[in-house]
Amino acid sequence: MDFDYNGGNTTNTNKRVFNRLGGGQSANDASNHNHLQQNQKVCFHWRAGRCNRFPCPFLHRELSAPPTHAAVNGGVGAKRGFVGNDSSSSSFSGRRGNNGNNSNYSNSWGRFGNKGDGRGVRGGSVEKVCTYWVQGHCNRGDTCRFLHSWSLGDGFSLLTQLEGHQKVISGIALPSGSDKLYTGSKDETVRVWDCQSGQCMGVINLGGEVGCMISEGPWIFVGTPNVVKAWNTQTNTDLSLTGPVGQVYTLVVGNDLLFAGTQDGSILVWKFNAATYNFEPAASLNDHKMAVVSLVVGANRLYSGSMDHSIKVWSLETLQCVQTLKDHTSVVMSLLCWEQFLLSCSLDQTIKVWAATESGNLEVTYTHKEEHGLLTLCGMHDLEGKPILLCSSNDSSVHLFDLPSFSEKGKIFAKQEIRAIQTGPGGLFFTGDGTGQVQQNREQLNRMTGCNYEIEATNLL
Repeated sequence: MDFDYNGGNTTNTNKRVFNRLGGGQSANDASNHNHLQQNQKVCFHWRAGRCNRFPCPFLHRELSAPPTHAAVNGGVGAKRGFVGNDSSSSSFSGRRGNNGNNSNYSNSWGRFGNKGDGRGVRGGSVEKVCTYWVQGHCNRGDTCRFLHSWSLGDGFSLLTQLEGHQKVISGIALPSGSDKLYTGSKDETVRVWDCQSGQCMGVINLGGEVGCMISEGPWIFVGTPNVVKAWNTQTNTDLSLTGPVGQVYTLVVGNDLLFAGTQDGSILVWKFNAATYNFEPAASLNDHKMAVVSLVVGANRLYSGSMDHSIKVWSLETLQCVQTLKDHTSVVMSLLCWEQFLLSCSLDQTIKVWAATESGNLEVTYTHKEEHGLLTLCGMHDLEGKPILLCSSNDSSVHLFDLPSFSEKGKIFAKQEIRAIQTGPGGLFFTGDGTGQVQQNREQLNRMTGCNYEIEATNLL
């Protein structure tokens, strides 16, 4: 079903998202460096997206605010309760989280962020992939104002592309103990890919659009209209869990429970019965007024995001709603736990970072603003162990941010909006776009000097 956005300053492109829900400076040489340092003015033409001077005597980046004494020393600390995992190192949680204790945290979100010039390696180029280059016949070469690459920034490479789906990719799963990759699409199929050859090993016809897909251990869970499919890749168990009304948009596992967010605004809960080797209905959570489109589990809490613009916090012990968050002004598309923080993104063009107060309630500690509606959040660590946030937006790109600074380190582009992101081992991550194409990418320790992807072997893992 189509839905309209009726709040905030989001552009009209947000109205078509989910059809069924569906730097640095320009590349200046060393001789110009001193002059740039003396002339601390931002180029007016660069801001307008049309500077063609190379080298330009003005800055091709926004000036960062000078760090305060508190920022240099880690910011002003405060006692806060954990939202995500209790861990001394940066850790992401898409499903599970440990019970948290109070912890000092530095409110340094975005404090050292610098989005860079965002214009690629050619002066005055635009953050858009050249249509003629995609078709193989752009004759402008390096003088073209548009990107001749599927990426912007360094340190990332495209390994392979998987083609076969006919519509938007709505889920990607890598079940434990399997050498297969599973992708689900609104073309009503799940495709199984061999991780060694990159070949499609099979197509499963479901008879309904795949709204979401996750894996937990050897299990794969697929949300379709009015039913959740559950497959065990080790025992070949095939189950159908009935009860949802309408499309199942989001799934998550936590505290030995399976949660499904549905089109009618309810969250259905199943508990696995080892004796019968089946999932039995456990509860139905019904506080949301519209479809539930995002779920995440952390710190003995379930967090749910909805088309009603709210986030609800549920106790995993009592399955009762303990708090409702209403800071977003549009659909809450995705949720993620990182350390003691909850991150949320929305079609209102913002990523919000939430932390617990001493009373245990969540409050916004930082808001990051983008130019387009935001669709999907995913966390990973680079090969140096540093946390990276991947966030797709409805301009057909994925932003890659360092945390907690939100400094943008690159972008991945696609032909259409990217609805599914899944991380893998060794700096791998997969993206699925609106055309049905799946890309496998890798974060590289040795930074690349240009912004073209390195085409490597088709080995997926």
